[in-house]
Amino acid sequence: MLSAKELERYARHIVLREVGGPGQAALKEASVLVIGAGGLGAPALMYLAAAGVGTLGVVDDDVVSLSNLQRQIIHTTPEIGRLKVDSAAEQIRALNPHVLFESHAVRLSAANAMAIIGGYDLVLDGSDNFETRYLVSDACFLAAKPLITAALGQFDGSLTTIRAHERNEQGELNPTYRCLFPEPPPSGTVPTCAEAGVMGALAGILGSMMALEAIREIVGFGESLVGRLLMVDARAMRFETLRYRRDPNNPLNGDAPDITDLSGHR
Repeated sequence: MLSAKELERYARHIVLREVGGPGQAALKEASVLVIGAGGLGAPALMYLAAAGVGTLGVVDDDVVSLSNLQRQIIHTTPEIGRLKVDSAAEQIRALNPHVLFESHAVRLSAANAMAIIGGYDLVLDGSDNFETRYLVSDACFLAAKPLITAALGQFDGSLTTIRAHERNEQGELNPTYRCLFPEPPPSGTVPTCAEAGVMGALAGILGSMMALEAIREIVGFGESLVGRLLMVDARAMRFETLRYRRDPNNPLNGDAPDITDLSGHR
C-alpha cells in the first residue's frame, strides 16, 4: 500500500514499534476533517499532512489577514486576502503530495454540517466560537464520528476527545461535550481573540497536540483523551488532566435525550 517514496518519507514513523507499517497504512487510509484553518487548525493540518493522513478536509470561509500570521503558520504574507482553504491547500501540496486535500469554503451550519462531517472518519474542531463548537459536537454525535476539540485562552488552552456515540470498557456510554460544558457562556462574557489576544506559540502547542491525538486515535496506541480534559497553563508551563464522566441529564446520550437533530442550531 505504501510506495517506495512513502516508505522513505515516513521511515521515522515506521520504525516506531507502536506505528510500524500497519499504522502508517492506517494513516494513509484515514480521512480527517479540520474545522477552521486558523490558530489551532494550521499546525494540526501541517502535522497531519506530514504524518501521511490520506485525506484532509478543511471547513473555513474566511480569508487570510495580516493579524492571522502571528499564529496561523500554514499561511504566509503573500497569501493575505486569499481564502484560507486555498492558502492551506497550497502549503499542504508543497509539504506532502500524497495527501488528498478537500476544501469546504463555507461556514459550517445546521444545514450543511451533517453532509460535510459524514464524509470523514474523524473530526478536529479548532473553531473560535461557542456556537460552532456546540454545533460540531452535536453533529459528530448524531453522525457517530469521533471528535477532538481544543480551545485557546490568552495563555491557556484545553484539549479532549469525544466518542459519545460509543461505550467504554465497562459498557457505559462515553461523555459528551455537553457533559463537560452543559451550556455556552452568556453572549459577550468571554472576550474574542481579537479583544483579549492570544499567545501565538500556544496555538502551535495545542494544534500540534490535536494532530498527535488524531494520529493516536487512527493508529491506536496509548491512552485516549476520552473522558479526560488536558489543560495547559503557558504562564507556569504546567499541564494538568481533569477526568470527567457522562452526565445522565445531558441532552445527547443522557437518560432522556432530547437532541435528535440539528434543528436547535442555526
